[in-house]
Amino acid sequence: MLTIQFIRDHRDTIANRLRIKKFNQPGVIAAILSKDDERRELQVETNRLQAELNRLSKEFGILFRKGEKEKAGELRMQSTAIKEKVEGSERRLQETLEELNDLLVQVPNVPHVSVPEGESSDDNRLIREGGRMPELPDQPLSHWELGTRHDLIDFELGVKITGSGFPVYKGKGARLQRALISWFLDMNTKAGYLEIQPPLLVNEASGFGTGQLPDKEGQMYRVTDDNLYLIPTAEVPVTNLYRDMILDAADLPVKNTAYTPCFRREAGSYGKDVRGLNRLHQFDKVEIVQIQHPSRSYESLEEMVDHVERLVSGLNLPYRIMQLCGGDLGFTSALTYDFEVYAAAQDKWLEVSSVSNFESYQANRLKLRFREPGEKKPLLAHTLNGSALALPRILAALLENNQTREGILVPEVLHSYTGFERI
Repeated sequence: MLTIQFIRDHRDTIANRLRIKKFNQPGVIAAILSKDDERRELQVETNRLQAELNRLSKEFGILFRKGEKEKAGELRMQSTAIKEKVEGSERRLQETLEELNDLLVQVPNVPHVSVPEGESSDDNRLIREGGRMPELPDQPLSHWELGTRHDLIDFELGVKITGSGFPVYKGKGARLQRALISWFLDMNTKAGYLEIQPPLLVNEASGFGTGQLPDKEGQMYRVTDDNLYLIPTAEVPVTNLYRDMILDAADLPVKNTAYTPCFRREAGSYGKDVRGLNRLHQFDKVEIVQIQHPSRSYESLEEMVDHVERLVSGLNLPYRIMQLCGGDLGFTSALTYDFEVYAAAQDKWLEVSSVSNFESYQANRLKLRFREPGEKKPLLAHTLNGSALALPRILAALLENNQTREGILVPEVLHSYTGFERI
């Protein structure tokens, strides 16, 4: 979330920039500053009362040691009254802090100055595109038809076991999934990312730290008895590894990668391109996460975009890179690039990666800081993450684009991982 000082220093700029994100609630900003004024007054009063209580306690000790019990008794009564006031003031201060926090979490991150205006994904800006469009045989099949014909994916078994949106991968389909995961991880570690295997369940503090809670609670699966959440992305546990930490500036950037299954309820998405692998409740994804110095975070963002582009290019998929407009930009993101690949049989562009810079928004919630050499006061770090890559739509495009009369061709970079070149 945004810091109070940042809001105070840039109130008008924040209000103007947030309109690009379709956040038109200046009353919330005003309420935050008013509530913070109240907090400051309560803090001053609490400090004054605590100082008075400390003074009376010292005087009581002196009088008691001197044997002046009557005067000491009077001070004890005064101390008791002041103590009650201190407790009341501290209680009101805590309530005010909670109310202030409830207001702060309503404000999204401020979009970067380069973010274009727009209402939806239709208004996203094309940055560049690459790859060659495939030439398909007559009457090409969709990936769900290919998956069934070659016994790669069983959607009905998934419905039987769990429900829609939980496919079962079989035989060469499962092997191809595993090959993609291994290749992505190997490419990421070669690029300097440390592989992490995190938990698949997180607590409320972790969900809050990266901004999934309370904003996206309706999209997450919750284990109610234990008050835990199934992760929607490895970004959540991996970034939370550094919650409540102060890093040395010399250790930045921190670069991690992780493969995990991901779980999303996808509430409200029914009827929106849900055929086959296009939209699932459980899917596999490899993630890259960076913690970086604020002065270098946008360099890291471009580096991450270039890295993801190499992955997509290595699979010989037609792709395009889109900069999200304000209306399509996520709540916690300052700048996001989406990667889309073309699935030829469907004649559709499918999103397979989002690469984002959250600046200090997540770090403030996480209390993730770093300290410059020789400096006492730590500063908030910047956090970034990206999909490298999400598997379902990658697999969908690979199956559709590489179909031939003789079978489905496997990209060359995966041959050593699959053990076969054709399905």
